[in-house]
Amino acid sequence: MEVFLRQENPEDHSAVFRLIEKAFSHEKISDHQEQYLVERLRKSKAFIPELSIVATFNNQIVGHILLTKIKIKNTRGKFDSLALAPVSVLPEFQNRGIGGKLISHAHEAAKKLGFQSVILLGHQDYYPRFGYKRADEFGIDLPFDVPKANCMSIELVENALGNVNGIVEYPQEFYD
Repeated sequence: MEVFLRQENPEDHSAVFRLIEKAFSHEKISDHQEQYLVERLRKSKAFIPELSIVATFNNQIVGHILLTKIKIKNTRGKFDSLALAPVSVLPEFQNRGIGGKLISHAHEAAKKLGFQSVILLGHQDYYPRFGYKRADEFGIDLPFDVPKANCMSIELVENALGNVNGIVEYPQEFYD
């Protein structure tokens, strides 16, 4: 199965909306509003067009990933990072490696743009295979109460989080 990855474009928005809606429709740990989050983030200052990526198969969009700007804040200041939210694959295309391809591609694209780390809230058994570790190992916490096992981060550049700790500061669009 040959899947192609490319930057999302405005003509993709409605297909991506439906894809995200379907991808999360049966998730128990979801508010089923991820598609609206993506719409809000596209209009925000946190949005980076190059980090909104789709996966296509036979000219159909079957997957999507979005990385947006966030800060990690502590008493010394604020540090740039990215949030991975969400990664979505149509249910009939799941378990075929598409999500992994999207994650790896997004990491490389982020690195080329000069970003050094990514933070996410996700499944503790899925993301570690891509190098994610518990965020609290780096002294990083999320601003809301969630299980520590689901709060993860990855250094895109070696030791990028070595001297960074604090609380993640998400754009307002994550709360609207």
